[in-house]
Parts: sequence; structure tokens; C-alpha cells
Amino acid sequence: MTSPISSPFSASASATVTLAGLSWSTPDGRALFSGLDLGFGPERTGIVGRNGTGKSTLLRLIAGDLAPASGRVQVTGRIAMMRQEAMVARHDTIADLFGLRAALTLLDRAEAGLASLEELAEADWTLPARLDAVLERSGLAISPETPLATLSGGQRSRAALAGLILDAPDLLLLDEPTNNLDRAGRAAVIGLLRDWTGGAIIVSHDRELLEEMDAIVELTSLGATRYGGNYSAFRQKKDEELATAARGLAHAEKTRSEIARRAQDAVERKARRDSAGARGRAKGDQPKILMDAAKGRAEASAGAGARLREARGAAADQAFERARARIEILTPLAMEVPPSGLAAGRVALRLSDLCGGHDPARPLIRGLSLTLTGPERVVLTGPNGSGKTTLLKLITGEIAPQSGRVERPVPMARLDQHMALLAPGESLRDNYRRLNPGSDAGQAHAALARFGFRAADALRPAGQLSGGERLRAGLACTLGGAPVPMLLILDEPTNHLDLDGIAALEAALARYDGAVLVVSHDESFLAALGPSRRITLGA
Repeated sequence: MTSPISSPFSASASATVTLAGLSWSTPDGRALFSGLDLGFGPERTGIVGRNGTGKSTLLRLIAGDLAPASGRVQVTGRIAMMRQEAMVARHDTIADLFGLRAALTLLDRAEAGLASLEELAEADWTLPARLDAVLERSGLAISPETPLATLSGGQRSRAALAGLILDAPDLLLLDEPTNNLDRAGRAAVIGLLRDWTGGAIIVSHDRELLEEMDAIVELTSLGATRYGGNYSAFRQKKDEELATAARGLAHAEKTRSEIARRAQDAVERKARRDSAGARGRAKGDQPKILMDAAKGRAEASAGAGARLREARGAAADQAFERARARIEILTPLAMEVPPSGLAAGRVALRLSDLCGGHDPARPLIRGLSLTLTGPERVVLTGPNGSGKTTLLKLITGEIAPQSGRVERPVPMARLDQHMALLAPGESLRDNYRRLNPGSDAGQAHAALARFGFRAADALRPAGQLSGGERLRAGLACTLGGAPVPMLLILDEPTNHLDLDGIAALEAALARYDGAVLVVSHDESFLAALGPSRRITLGA
């Protein structure tokens, strides 16, 4: 008989993962990992880093989906990885997703008196209770026969995680488990992981989830660095590292300048000695043989000194470049946001008794009135399916209202989480000029540079950008244009951003003087935004 598990959230605390000399490159030859040594124990570890540093790839290497180019991955214990492709089967049910169809069918046969003695010996009579418990804990009041097709994407994500936890592996591998979840879904996932007693390696930019971690591993172009504690402890340590790196850069710059000054002084002293020697030879005060010997000694000494100065200068230059590279890795991204000029009393948006939606028979938005005045920050909240994105489409004119009015008296821009305004096959420069008619190449380069895309970066195709880069490019093409929009509408802007991208967005919005209407379930982001009010849909 299958051994009962006392809790659907308990697991063995014996899992370990050891990466030794691990190397792996992308198909185009870009090295993500080179000689990486890293270990994970039976704890909850968050993986963070800028997009493109290999966070998801690291999970796939640990899971065995990818083979390292060199080095080894050693895992003790049983691991399980939440896979998005397992959540889209057309006719599957919750029981299928959990891999429990056969086990539940056996229990049905046993209850009907149709099971053999051999089958009864395999029956797990604790399964229904454990299944109900994990579904309830996940915020899913549904039966095992519920078709996955009837669930929202967020509900399927929660169900997939619940299935892994019910299976009780020793180690969970999760890639952005709270992405696209509403507030209730995020809370459920955080609650599940808080109660989990096994190990977990979690790639995430959700700061609320990262606060639950026992350790943080950051991936950068320099490799992997492990920090004990949760996100707050990690952030404090990073701030200390940035301060130390800034002091190191200042010292390296001072040393390089001092060596360059000494080298110049030596050149000037040599020039004075050479001039004096030339004058002495012209006078003929000493025998020529003595003067030639002195000249030879001086030239040899000068040559040795020059080589020493060159070596010291090269070492100082290398130290400076290392210090500058360290600063660039540690320093958050920055974006220069021009002023919009929105006056405090000017109306930026007015909705009057608005009704509408994709289905005329059942409009999601009914009788909504709303006015944004001046540089307000307004948050739209509500569970998935309550009509938040539908409302944004009504505001921007993508959907015509069934009744009521939408007034947009100021220039407006909308950015969704996928940056759909950017044409993937066009360069950033061409995207900018298409979205800002009348601008020339110089204006496009200048605007893109203010958002971190300098020189050749402006010629990159938009389709090759990471999520954070796409967000910056979208902001550059909207806030960097003329006129600067006075109303900015954001739809889940942090979903595909890394932590540095989120920090850059928060800093940019802090400097933006226009009105903001945002849909987001990221409470840390909303706290930084400092909304003046919240509008809850579906309440």
C-alpha cells in the first residue's frame, strides 16, 4: 500500500544540487556559464539577475533538460520542475495534470467493489483528502474532474504548483511561478511555498515572493554569487557592494591619474636632461668618449624607466577597467524622462457612465465613471477576469463603448507587458521614427540614448530584446517623443522585467510628471509608485 503523507506540504529535507565546473553556451556561441561552481541545499533559494544572464537555463540544466558543454550537475533526492507546457492540454482535467487519473480511478473501482486484492493493496486511501487539502490551500475550490480548459492561466499555474507539492519531491524547480497571477493567486503561491518543508530553487523577480527565501543567488556576467537571507538582506548587501565598488573606482581612477602624471613628469625631466646634455656636447667641456658613455647610461636608464612606467600604466588601466565593469554590473539601469508639462488642475482622462466589453450581451464594464486630474497615480485592481485590460482597451479606443463616454483631452500612451507597439523586425531607431512621425535619425538616436540605447544599440531589432530592454525601448518611443504624453497607461508592466528593470521603471515613473493609470498585482511596485487611489473592478 502507498505510504500516506502526513501533510500535502511536507517533503524530505535531503535534496542537494552541486554544479562543478559547469559551462554552457547559447546556440549562437555566447557563453552563459563558464566553469561555474555552485551548490544548493534543502532550502528555498531565489535566483535573480538581469534578463539574459541564464536564470531559466540554469533550472533546465539542473532538471536535466539541457546537457552542460563541460562540468557536471549532481543531484541527490527527487526533483520536480513546473513546466508551462503541461498546463495547456486541451481535454485534460486537474486529475490528469496531477498524474492521478489512474490512482483515482482505482479508488472508484475499490469503492464499487470491483477492485482485485492486488489492486486494493496499491490503493492510496489518503489521496482524496490530501488532494482536497492542496487544492484548497492553492485557492482552488474545484474537483479533480475540472477541465483545465475552464481555468484561467493563473488558475492553471496555481494548479500545476499544487500538483508538484502534492507529489512531494525533495526539490522544487520553479520559473517565475507568480507571473500573470492576480493578487489572490500570488498570495496562494507564496502561502504554499511558505509551508513547504523541502528544497526549492525559484527564478523570480517578485520581491514579495523573494522575501520568503532562505538565500538568494545572483547571476551576472561575472558568474554567480550567493547571499544568505531573503530579498531585503540581499538588497542591503548589494547596496554595500555598490558603495564599496564606487570607492574602488574612485581609488583606481586616482591611481591611474597619479601614474600618468608621474610618467609625464619623467618625460619632461628627460627632455630637460637631454637638452642639457646637448648643450654640454656643443661646448666640448668633456672628452667625447666620456660624454658618449654618459649618454649611453642615461638612455639605458631612461629606457628601463619608460618600460616600468608603461607596465605601471597598463596595470592601472586594467585595474580601472575592472573597477568600472564592476560598477556597471552593480549600478541599476537609469532612464532620463523628459517633463510632460501636465498642469495640476488639468483633466487627463474622464470616463462617464462607461459600459462595454468584448461580449455585448455581458459587458464586463458597467456604469463606470472616473476622472484623472493632474499628475495622479491611479491603480486598477481586481481578480483576473474582472475587466481591467478590457477597461484599458475602452480607454484607448481599441474597443468601442456600448454606452457612456471616454474623453482623452491630453496626449496619451499605453504600454502593455509585451510592448506590442514595437514591430519586432524593425530596429529601435525605425520603431521610434514610425511612432514619432516627422522625427529624423538624429532625434531618434538622442531619444533612445536617454533610455540607455546608445550608438549601435539603437540599430538592434526590437525582436531581439529582453523583456527589460523592450520596456525601456517602449518608454523611449513614447516618453522620449514629442509631445511627451501627459497620460501614461501601463498594463502589468513588471511581468517580464528583471529586478534591475523594475527598479529602473520605478525610478523613471518617480521622475515622470504626468498622470499614470496602471494595472498591476505587484504590491512592491505599487508601493514604490505611491498611488493616490485604487479602483477595484469586480468587487
